[in-house]
Amino acid sequence: MKCPTNFNCFSNPKRLLQPPKTQNPQNPPSIVEKLRKCSTPTELESLCASMIKTNAIQDSFFTNQLITAFSTFSRLDYAVLAFTQMENPNVFVYNAMIRGFVHCDHPFQALNCYINMLRDMVLPSSYTFSPLIKACTSLSALRVGESVHCHIWRNGFGSHVFVQTALIDFYSKLRRMSESRRVFDEMPDRDAFAWTTMVSSHSRVGDMSSARILFDEMTERNAATWNTMIDGYARVGDVESAELLFNQMPTRDIISWTTMIDCYSQNKKFREALAVFDDMRTNGISSDEVTLATVISACAHLGALDLGKEIHLYAMENRFDLDVYIGSALIDMYAKCGTLERSLLVFFKLRDKNLFCWNAAIEGLAVHGYAKEALAMFSKMEREEIKPNGVTFVSVLSACTHAGLVQEGHRRFSSMIQDYSIRPEVEHYGCMVDLLSKAGLLENALGLIRSMEFEPNSVIWGALLGGCKLHKNLEIAQVCVEELMVLEPNSSGYFNLLVNMCADAKRWGEVADIRATMKELGVEKGCPGSSWIEMERKVHQFAASDESHSASAEIYSLLAELYVQLKLDVYVPELGSESQGSWFALNNP
Repeated sequence: MKCPTNFNCFSNPKRLLQPPKTQNPQNPPSIVEKLRKCSTPTELESLCASMIKTNAIQDSFFTNQLITAFSTFSRLDYAVLAFTQMENPNVFVYNAMIRGFVHCDHPFQALNCYINMLRDMVLPSSYTFSPLIKACTSLSALRVGESVHCHIWRNGFGSHVFVQTALIDFYSKLRRMSESRRVFDEMPDRDAFAWTTMVSSHSRVGDMSSARILFDEMTERNAATWNTMIDGYARVGDVESAELLFNQMPTRDIISWTTMIDCYSQNKKFREALAVFDDMRTNGISSDEVTLATVISACAHLGALDLGKEIHLYAMENRFDLDVYIGSALIDMYAKCGTLERSLLVFFKLRDKNLFCWNAAIEGLAVHGYAKEALAMFSKMEREEIKPNGVTFVSVLSACTHAGLVQEGHRRFSSMIQDYSIRPEVEHYGCMVDLLSKAGLLENALGLIRSMEFEPNSVIWGALLGGCKLHKNLEIAQVCVEELMVLEPNSSGYFNLLVNMCADAKRWGEVADIRATMKELGVEKGCPGSSWIEMERKVHQFAASDESHSASAEIYSLLAELYVQLKLDVYVPELGSESQGSWFALNNP
């Protein structure tokens, strides 16, 4: 059976065929039962043909159910076919068709269907307007949404809670917070969902003070309200407030735990994210795909390979679908933890690969120094017609930097702008400056920085300074440090690098001047670098002179003992061993 694919057919409704009116419809329970049993689009198509043949398609209840079923399978073509067979569709059938268009991301056709509904003199119901408002939200159509708002009042649905709640969401998503709040304040009755929507609206624009006032006024809070507040605090970086709310929650669902894990991950508190995940499992809460992807990403940042492997095994044993989200997280985790082979194995085993998966694989190859393989992977991605984004080109340019492929880097940078219309960001310029600096093209790198449309940050000047150190160019190094003094006046690293360069060049006067400047500005060595080790599924962080670890006394005692033993014991290799020659060479220059 041929069906229409032009969803604008409502501008001039035509029936594809006139069903015979002499046949009686099927027994109603039989059709309803068949609709319930349909589990594939093919079965629905067969039932649709049967309903057209027997004239049952003229029954509004059956057609309403049929259109809804087709929309669930995203088969709008057959939903339109069923609709256009009806001689006099009522408001329920129109509502089903409008919902179907919105569900399948055809908001314009949903609005067009509503217009034709009015032309057919069919009065809307309260259930007509919620999907229409969603359609306006998808189109960011403020004026059309305001017109729909007028229709809501004109038809007497201004007091319906779910319609008003949809309007709150519509205005807030279009950043019209005053209108959104006015709708909320004028509601005669509000349920928990309306309150949560208003709290979410304030949270979405970062107005957590207004969101908190509403939250405190609520007499009845559900898990969604608590989760909304925690997520809002996470977005603005207020981890302490998010922690406080999470600990105060009377009951937590899977979304609550995942939101808190994501809160820590967003704010680079990866150890805390893994601790919450451990608590979640201790409390007997089963993970879902979103939780696993978030936790795997935290493992990647910490280098917690053993825990990452354990989560991967958990996903396989519990038959989780390794979709693009978990897949891309695993690819990234294995690559960052140093096991590139496993990373690529996951990549090639994925049935479906989106841009994130390709980006993770290309970045993994680039970071591990496989520049040619990374570029080959990028070419393969292009052949698969996956359009790259800015992140893709950061990895590609990084690969060129690792391998010193200056010409290739230039070509890819130009291709990004000309072929893909991607505007270079600071990360792309940073890669190019690093590439040119390491190749000794310091003047070119400085010229590229001067040509940037925005102010270069400390990373870009730091990359050029690193090239100056490598190629012993004090003049450009001094330019870099002058810029870095403005951007990061309290950072000692750049000053120390310049001091070392001057010392290597025997320019002791300049060494003294730089040290005096550092003292005058109060520049001291910042926080020491830190490192992590993973033991028994827990990640421990250490830094120089750090005493925050619970076992720091035992650790320092053992270090002192080892230091004494190392001073007492002198390693002497056995005669004739391979290392003997090296040992004598080192000790007898």
